[in-house]
Amino acid sequence: MDTGRLLKAIIDNAIDGIITIDLHGIVESINPAASHLFGYEAYEVIGHNVSMLMPEPDHSNHDQYLRNYLETGVKKIIGIGREVRGRRKDGSTFPFRLAVSEVHYEDKTAFTGFVHDLSKEKEAEEKLLHYTEELENKVSERTKDLIRLVSQLEKAKSEVSLSLAKEKELNQLKSRFVSMASHEFRTPLSSVLLSASLIEKYVEKPDVANVLKHTGRIKGSVQLLTSILNDFLSLERLEAGKVAVNKEKLNLVQLAEEITEEMQLICKSNQHIVYQHTGAVGEFALDANLIKNCIINLVSNAIKYSGENTFIEFNTEITAEYCTITVKDNGIGIPEEDQKNLFEPFFRANNTGNIPGTGLGLNIVKRYVALMDGQVHCQSALHRGTVITLSFKNLNLN
Repeated sequence: MDTGRLLKAIIDNAIDGIITIDLHGIVESINPAASHLFGYEAYEVIGHNVSMLMPEPDHSNHDQYLRNYLETGVKKIIGIGREVRGRRKDGSTFPFRLAVSEVHYEDKTAFTGFVHDLSKEKEAEEKLLHYTEELENKVSERTKDLIRLVSQLEKAKSEVSLSLAKEKELNQLKSRFVSMASHEFRTPLSSVLLSASLIEKYVEKPDVANVLKHTGRIKGSVQLLTSILNDFLSLERLEAGKVAVNKEKLNLVQLAEEITEEMQLICKSNQHIVYQHTGAVGEFALDANLIKNCIINLVSNAIKYSGENTFIEFNTEITAEYCTITVKDNGIGIPEEDQKNLFEPFFRANNTGNIPGTGLGLNIVKRYVALMDGQVHCQSALHRGTVITLSFKNLNLN
């Protein structure tokens, strides 16, 4: 085997850049990976001082660095490696890790530089910093909202303190809230902390794939926290009587189709939402924002409490007298003894296990539906799924 040809093939096909220079800093060879990285053809670099590939101050100081080593023998980068910046032909710069080796052959000394591009790793670091800042801002904002909500609860307790029954009920409510909040906040925050710690290790290696995986987990945790806090804010607005109802004719079929398309994106593996409308009419007088919130809440629950490879039935029906909206799943179902408390705030059935939730969703749905003069009906059996039906009477009948 021709060793020289094999060595050349290895260098030419190396993923990292390889550049050799002589004792005066003149480039003797550059492989295709390095040429591509710096944006030069090989002939444009070979025979020129390697400082042409460096931005200031290294561009002006490189020859002095080389002379200092030849005169003193003190190695500041040779055999050590460090992170530096390179300058492309178009003048732009980029970060890379440089490892330099001193080579002696045929009574001649040369230096070989191995160039590993760090652009993607640095980009991942910047994204991580952005996500971290975004998380800190959101947590700070939502914490203020949460403190205000707790303050409202304390105020409510003071107002009903003369009634023992009401005070007992409020204490139970607060206990549920503290228990739920401590559990639901701890899980995503622990995931954020763990992912952030792992990212630090993966960036050192570097391992971009794992960095992106864990930044995705951080974003997912932030979305979960946002969802939890949005439930708190919805409850606060309802308690404060700040929810205004604006009922007007809307295209319920179009709205339902949009929600179906949107919610399908968060379904589990091979989990499908099947939407169907019954009736020749597709319009009905409802509050668009409130009814959308209700439907999203019900479909989200169906997704959350159903397994993979299942169907979620979503139906709407409009007749001359009524409008009904039904969401049916084949999930874990609700124990019969828990169904009487299903619409209470912060209540969760005892079979939900580790499935995340605030216990506020159905309470908010029931109150929104009541504001639109409607009713909510639940039919469920353990391990056989749940059917939630919203019904509204046409109040414009003559």
